[in-house]
Amino acid sequence: MLRAAAVQLTATPDKAANLEAADRLVRRAAADGARLVVLPEKWSVLGRGADLRAGAEPLDGPAIAWARETARELGIDLVAGSISERVDGEDKLRNTSLHIGTDGEIKATYRKMHMFDVEVDGTVYRESEHETPGDDVVLSTTADGVELGLTVCYDIRFPELYRILAVRGARILTIPAAFTVPTTRDHWEVLVRARAIEDQCFVIAANQVGTHVEGLASGGRSMIVDPWGLVLAQAADAQTVITADLDLEAQGAIRTRLPSLANRRPAAYQW
Repeated sequence: MLRAAAVQLTATPDKAANLEAADRLVRRAAADGARLVVLPEKWSVLGRGADLRAGAEPLDGPAIAWARETARELGIDLVAGSISERVDGEDKLRNTSLHIGTDGEIKATYRKMHMFDVEVDGTVYRESEHETPGDDVVLSTTADGVELGLTVCYDIRFPELYRILAVRGARILTIPAAFTVPTTRDHWEVLVRARAIEDQCFVIAANQVGTHVEGLASGGRSMIVDPWGLVLAQAADAQTVITADLDLEAQGAIRTRLPSLANRRPAAYQW
């Protein structure tokens, strides 16, 4: 059994306030026994493109320094949601999620693969204007030896990424997010539960909630879902933390009794 937590924040361009809230809730999760904690997307700074550029940091900046020290101090595996990463020699930012181990070391780095270039309820979003997508599928391993698949937000609409992670051995999928209010209302739970069911994985989906800057808001409802698609925990509409016990033995039994991963026919999927 592995106790996991998802932290739900209302991040803004105020980096100090964001860090204070993240620190308080990560510590609450650890005090509740969580050994794996997931922060939401852009937990260190969230706003318009100019806000992200102003608050962007390299991986040795203060946000990740805090995350590393906190993971080491508390003895937890911490998926530091995602941050706006400034990379030397690149004009655009990266939307970067990190798995930090119990020793405070960076175990894995995933850069968001799919850019949120869409129109939702008349609002146009163009992440590609200020961010460059990553190309690598990233799997890591917790201190408990559990394989962890890293993804971010809009990735959830691309099931092939999650299937690759599951085939490569992922047992837990993490989805730090800042889902819009309309898409949280209509799509969020369906997508999170679908990824859990089809890949027979636990899913820890940590969403932002509330208004970040005028005209930019997220829908909350952070969730922890089991491989059968059952919702183990769901957040209220506030800055908060949710926890759940992940029964890894039950996951093995589900994969044995309903072996959809084993029954795949990759040779038939060519096009």
